[in-house]
Amino acid sequence: MARHAAPESGITKVYRVEGFTCANCAGKFEENVKRLPGVLDAKVNFAAAKITVTGEATIAELEKAGAFERLKVRPDTGDIATGGNSGKARGAAAFLRRHGSLLAGAALLAAGCLARLALGGHHPVTAAAFAASIVVAGHRLFRTGLNNLFRLDFDMRTLMTVAIIGAALIGEWTEGAVVVILFALSEALERYSMERARRSIRSLMELAPREAPVLRDGREMTVRTDEIEVGDTLIVRPGAKIAMDGIVASGTSAVNQAAITGESVPVPKSPGDEVFAGTLNGEGLLHVRVARLAQDSTISRIIRLVEEAQEGRAPAQAFVDKFAKYYTPVIIAAAALIAVVPPLISGGGWLDWLYQGLAVLVVGCPCALVISTPIAIVSAIGSAAGRGVLIKGGIHLEQLGAVKAIAFDKTGTVTQGIPRLTDVRLFGESVDRRDLLRIAAALEHRSGHPLAAAVTGAAREEGIDFPGTIVDNFTSVTGRGIEGETEGARYRIGSPEWIRIGTDARMEGEWEAYANRLRGEGKTVLAVAKDGEPVAVLGVIDEARPESRGVIGKLHELGIRKTVMLTGDNRDTAAAVARQAGIDDVRAGLMPEDKLEAIRGLASEYGAVAMVGDGVNDAPALAAATVGIAMGGAGTDAALETADIALMGDDLGKLPYAIRLSRKTLAVIRQNIAFALIVKLAALLLVVPGWLTIWIAILSDMGATLIVALNAMRLMRVRA
Repeated sequence: MARHAAPESGITKVYRVEGFTCANCAGKFEENVKRLPGVLDAKVNFAAAKITVTGEATIAELEKAGAFERLKVRPDTGDIATGGNSGKARGAAAFLRRHGSLLAGAALLAAGCLARLALGGHHPVTAAAFAASIVVAGHRLFRTGLNNLFRLDFDMRTLMTVAIIGAALIGEWTEGAVVVILFALSEALERYSMERARRSIRSLMELAPREAPVLRDGREMTVRTDEIEVGDTLIVRPGAKIAMDGIVASGTSAVNQAAITGESVPVPKSPGDEVFAGTLNGEGLLHVRVARLAQDSTISRIIRLVEEAQEGRAPAQAFVDKFAKYYTPVIIAAAALIAVVPPLISGGGWLDWLYQGLAVLVVGCPCALVISTPIAIVSAIGSAAGRGVLIKGGIHLEQLGAVKAIAFDKTGTVTQGIPRLTDVRLFGESVDRRDLLRIAAALEHRSGHPLAAAVTGAAREEGIDFPGTIVDNFTSVTGRGIEGETEGARYRIGSPEWIRIGTDARMEGEWEAYANRLRGEGKTVLAVAKDGEPVAVLGVIDEARPESRGVIGKLHELGIRKTVMLTGDNRDTAAAVARQAGIDDVRAGLMPEDKLEAIRGLASEYGAVAMVGDGVNDAPALAAATVGIAMGGAGTDAALETADIALMGDDLGKLPYAIRLSRKTLAVIRQNIAFALIVKLAALLLVVPGWLTIWIAILSDMGATLIVALNAMRLMRVRA
């Protein structure tokens, strides 16, 4: 179809949509919106009940495009704090609007059944009651089905419309009415199951308060969260929910972050610590300096990413969509052949075979098949989000289950990411210990490397004032170390190998022996050189996470054939940590490009490979892996945006859960597809002896849809 001339404006807006009954109807709505004048493009997210429109269209035009479903459209403001209760306020009205026709049609069906018992099946009153039931409960179905039929667009509603009209024409009023009611009931069940699957996201939307007490100009006032600005100070009383992302300015408490990170134990918070909107304060009073607007909070970003993830189609879903595209015309052709060919051959029985053809149309309705994959994907992604695992698309969920090898970064992934300075050994007399720590901390203060915190932390603990130390010509060499000039000398801090290359003096045997001893203890060694002369060795330890050995064991039990540590650290240090964690292989001294090559090598050997890292330094490896998994996504922009999956609570223990969920989802999808097809085939085989009835057809279709939906919702009960 020719498209309307596109306007210059390419503005994109997102709208919430109320009233979707099925995925197929969502597709119709999308096509209708694309045909609107001024619309460049439109994309419906059925799972999130949203539409993204590029171009210009009014809400009235959008609702007209969805008039066949009586869809209601409203702007998506992105304000999670105000979106939680509107559905409850309009609950009764929405229920009647959605199901009023079904209830009235069911009442008329009941009246028709009573009339049949009292007056007989062929009495005009009986036929009138059944006809009224068909019209009242099926008018929306017929409107869409007939429009589709005139456009030669054969979908499930077209099938049902032809079947019901055919039943009426051959005098099967009772079965026609039953088919309408059961089809409407089937759609209601499908809608209910999708609503259940979306509920985990809605529960996130309802976490953040709609208003909060704020200190402004020395006075406390209650302000709507969408009016709170960055820099405002929130007053968070004991037992209250935190309304905005921010930094604790004063006070200490323990905060329950389970809704965001999945952590079951409240996390201690003190000045300088980050807190998230929607989390629950414990017994302390906190003053929190707001760091993000409501629409930019961690919980808002999680919701947006999960909704986008639900929109992305997994390979299994793409297969089903393509299959259904050809499946429906085949069913229509088969029904026509069944209705025409046997009576032509036998020379009679037209009504009987026409009835069989109509039954084939009903049983061929692909409701269960179409819903089999999206409801499983939505259930799994929504459930995972509620347990602190953000999966950014059905394709990543599916790929994770196929992973056979997993590579881990060391610092902050296998280890706790909290390095401590444990050893300081001076060589020579050109600098004393406190001066060395002050200068080293002044340089490391300018570095973003995780080990820098160990040096600066140790200096603070000893009361050494380093921020005032002036450093000139500071440079950082990725994977090697840092250097800079201060107090008339040039200092270099980094790996002993790098220091050796950059110094005039050769490494003394005593120095090397000391460094090797530290490495054998699982410590990272930093060498310090002054004007080209080695002057000190620092030992830093970042211990393996207590849960890491158990996690690696579970991964092997799940069939992961290879676990590898990829790190820029020294091999001896990395090997000591790997032994603690139970990791199979260690590849140390790697630059970012080396990690990338290692991932490619693992992929060529094992096929699907996952990389677990921090989402920043490991970006090339995360991108090259089949599935990139970031640690500690909560509040981390880079982790949320770059990884395919984010473990929100910095909890490595969620990795086996994510793999189990992925495999369970794939199993459920396969079960759903197989079950839907087997039920269809079994019902169609009843045509051979002439046993297929419209009753059996609609019950098989509705039953398959219900069982497929219930099976998919089992994914919500997979435990972390």
